[in-house]
Amino acid sequence: MVETITYKGKQYPKFQSEGYASRFAIPYAQQVCHGVGVDVGCNREEWAFPGSTPIDPVINEWDAMNFPQTNLDYIFSSHCLEHLTDWVSVLDYWKTKLNPGGVLFLYLPDYSQVYWRPWNNRKHLNIFTPHIIRDYMEDRGYKNVFTSGVDLYNAFMVFGENA
Repeated sequence: MVETITYKGKQYPKFQSEGYASRFAIPYAQQVCHGVGVDVGCNREEWAFPGSTPIDPVINEWDAMNFPQTNLDYIFSSHCLEHLTDWVSVLDYWKTKLNPGGVLFLYLPDYSQVYWRPWNNRKHLNIFTPHIIRDYMEDRGYKNVFTSGVDLYNAFMVFGENA
């Protein structure tokens, strides 16, 4: 039997309320994220992208605007940007930390999940669609930008290479 939760008359898989969203994106990210990298916002070391340095003030002194290193081959982030007051400035900062050809890989909640909208979930300050993030990345000069559709977690993946 599939366990579900109901929010505002809509049913969702219960696993959406249990955290560790990155487990759905990690297999894809492992195809393109290699070398030295960070996982921004994972908040538990056991949930971090394998082989990465976790960036989260719950775990260490680092945060989305203060990395311990530069010259990164990848930045992986799952369900983090929606919590930040100025996601554009954050992504602009991350771009400065990536090597040319380095990969920015984002897994984000989609507008399709009613609970994740900022007016329903006060922990979320933003809501995204694949088109918004793709447009930002292309505007900032990323190449080979790819977006997924919305998955059964009501989230999507976007990744691209720093020019």
